[in-house]
Amino acid sequence: MKGKGFEGKNVYITGGSSGIGLATAELLAERGCNVIVFARGRERLEQALERISSRAASGSQRFAFRQLDITDPDQVDRVMGEAVDDFGPPDILINSAGRALPDYFENISYRQLDDSMKLHLYGNWSAIKALLPHLKERGGHIVNVSSVLGFMGVFGYSDYAASKFALFGLTEVLKSELKPHGVRVSILCPPDTDTPGFEVENRNKPPETVAVSEGGGLMQPEEVARALIKGLEKGRFFIGPGSARMLYFMKRHFPWVVELAMDHAIKKVRKAG
Repeated sequence: MKGKGFEGKNVYITGGSSGIGLATAELLAERGCNVIVFARGRERLEQALERISSRAASGSQRFAFRQLDITDPDQVDRVMGEAVDDFGPPDILINSAGRALPDYFENISYRQLDDSMKLHLYGNWSAIKALLPHLKERGGHIVNVSSVLGFMGVFGYSDYAASKFALFGLTEVLKSELKPHGVRVSILCPPDTDTPGFEVENRNKPPETVAVSEGGGLMQPEEVARALIKGLEKGRFFIGPGSARMLYFMKRHFPWVVELAMDHAIKKVRKAG
């Protein structure tokens, strides 16, 4: 998408019924895109479609939704195939589905780990696989939504960080493999963002996790969406909204400083009992 406008582009957004996915869909509707969103719950999808349609830049734009569980690869193939037939092939694919359930490692079950991997890695893999032939034809752009925890392990997020690190690795490979085909690839790594999922995330968050996370700030979905779109416009691989860019730099070049800061926060909480 570098150097190109958004008007008339077909955008597919998984996890598009709420949070960052929905905010991005709304902003892209304002830019003249045709947007189709995917998620599991029909009621939320219907509400999302109303919000997205209300932001249209012109009457010629098209908007739609499809119910989809991206952890089911057969369903992904079928639903994405139907979407291409009915809505048209994608120019941009944004993989935004996700969730976090932080806890101490010993309390996290294998089932939760498996669910995290299926949602954040396998689900995105399936969506990309299903749509890649069309993205190659159109010189498209793929954006995988990871997290600050995709490059920095944080207390309490063992299954989530493992899955998001894996997604970061996959995205780097795709960047290299798809460059000769004219397909751009980006990874979005936001810090804590005030989404419906974040509210669920906070219900069982260990106090050490709360303390470590306090310095990263809390972004709004619209802020993250604006950063995502700016990254698309500039053709960036790494898109780091808010504090994420600074944290990425520090983690790469001064990891001992990051570790020291996190250890200090954890010790302070435990000392307070």
